[in-house]
Amino acid sequence: MTTLPVLDADPFAHDVLEDPVPLHTALLAAGPVVHLPRYDVYALARHEHVHAALADWQSFPSGAGVGLSNFRHEKPWRPPSLLLEADPPRHDAPRAVLTRILGPRALRRLRERWSAEAEDLVEKVLAEHEFDAVTSLAEAFPLRVFPDAVGIPREGRENLLPYGDHLFNAFGPANDLVAKGDPRVSELTAWVDAQCRREVLADGGFGAQIWAAADRGDITCEQAPLVVRSLLSAGVDTTVHGLAAVLYAFATHPEQWRRLREDPGLARVAFDEAVRWQSPVQTFFRTADRDVPIGNEIIPEGKKILMFLAAANRDPRRWDDPDAFDLSRDPSGHVGFGMGIHQCVGQHVARLEAEALLIALARRVDRFELAGTPRRHHNNTLRAWESLPIRVHLEQRIR
Repeated sequence: MTTLPVLDADPFAHDVLEDPVPLHTALLAAGPVVHLPRYDVYALARHEHVHAALADWQSFPSGAGVGLSNFRHEKPWRPPSLLLEADPPRHDAPRAVLTRILGPRALRRLRERWSAEAEDLVEKVLAEHEFDAVTSLAEAFPLRVFPDAVGIPREGRENLLPYGDHLFNAFGPANDLVAKGDPRVSELTAWVDAQCRREVLADGGFGAQIWAAADRGDITCEQAPLVVRSLLSAGVDTTVHGLAAVLYAFATHPEQWRRLREDPGLARVAFDEAVRWQSPVQTFFRTADRDVPIGNEIIPEGKKILMFLAAANRDPRRWDDPDAFDLSRDPSGHVGFGMGIHQCVGQHVARLEAEALLIALARRVDRFELAGTPRRHHNNTLRAWESLPIRVHLEQRIR
């Protein structure tokens, strides 16, 4: 048995949230498992072990929570997600329902509508040659098309982002970021819960289809609003930050933007490569259900593991030149959407949103550049931009 590496680091400190690369580099170098005594958790950073742990729900179940809090001993701040914070068999029926609803047929129906929505938004945004790409594009597009697809009213959609911000902060420790969101928790939770009711949701949308599944007996009527809530909780913030990541990538890698313009079919590759490169979801916790050997170490039963998805996505053992944003790379195998039975059920929806927006931009924009210094938004789980000032140079004629 080797001596377990120990790092006295706080993954949720503001300096780490601003620039996590030094910590990730130290974790990758230290070994397969590293103890973080500040929170008494066991860190996994290498791609091989993060990938395996994500897929091994039997050894590392999600039912005790995917944050630092252990639901076996602590009461969660809201009813646990049936998708993210549940394991088989409780997880199976809700997952199957959402997988069907968000399947290829639904995406084919949405493709034309979302492409038109993207064209309309881009036309309006590009009336100004300088703008904040976070608010004008990365936030505006998902908040426009995804809630429409779910079927919630337009009024109040601005609540989705602060609710999601608090949700992902709550996966970490009870620090200042959690305290910042506490005053609005009751208000935001009540608003989100209200959007999950059958009578609020528009006919034909994802939400109404979830309730129809309850009517068929595929899930219960008690589960239906929780499944709708899972869509609203995880379907906006992660896409927003993924879009911001790919726009930042193109603003700082003009040669890659040229490649996309020459071959718009690379739009989905570009989004996945940006998710690998920036990892909008940085970390996730699981809980050891038994003593689990990893490498030459044992993670004790009942202990939390902290999986550094972002470090795994830049592990040089898995990726050539991992710090480069490169559209010639095959980014499949990244863990930015998770892995295994808890892998993000809406990832193809996010890819479709990104594809629609990037192709609309590629038709008009010759190149991007930063128009100012980008500013990070700190979150205990997410890698996000607060502001991304962009200047665009347009084609003289529309293709």
